[in-house]
Amino acid sequence: MHIPTPEELRSRRDTLGMKQTELAKRAGISQSMVARIEAGNVDPRVSTLNKIINVLNSSEPRKIHAIQIMHTPVLSVQPEDSISRAVDIFEKNNISQLPVIERGIPVGCISESVIVKAIEQQRLHKAHNFSVRDFMETGFPTVPPEMDVETVINILQQNHAVLVVEGRMVRGVITKHDLISLIV
Repeated sequence: MHIPTPEELRSRRDTLGMKQTELAKRAGISQSMVARIEAGNVDPRVSTLNKIINVLNSSEPRKIHAIQIMHTPVLSVQPEDSISRAVDIFEKNNISQLPVIERGIPVGCISESVIVKAIEQQRLHKAHNFSVRDFMETGFPTVPPEMDVETVINILQQNHAVLVVEGRMVRGVITKHDLISLIV
């Protein structure tokens, strides 16, 4: 068992942005006792040290993980699905991109912008039965369920969505909208 030094206690309290008076009040001891312990002028009882450590531990900000903010079910299409199926999902759900998932494993994505570009280039005609595979792009980045939200935020700065994958199977999706609702 590691017994923290006075410097470690002070550093941890400072990192948490906590004043000596707040720590003292929450631990049920005097502010002067906290000051003397942090200065190394007094060796506290084990019970006093435990009170301080418990307050510091309970004050740690709780990490939010991908699994806590992802949403399910994940709307998706399969590579063999028709383009019209993807367009129907876009319209019904007011979205512009979908992951392409085959047997639970992400293999790419399809977006309205790629479909529109194909129409503009006259590669996409109603007479043809194109599949999602014909216009599939590189997939969304993936993260494990225990990934911290700060990393997810960084990834979403460059991408529209992040898939939460456990093993190789998609478990959920996180979009920029999910982060906005997290803040609100």
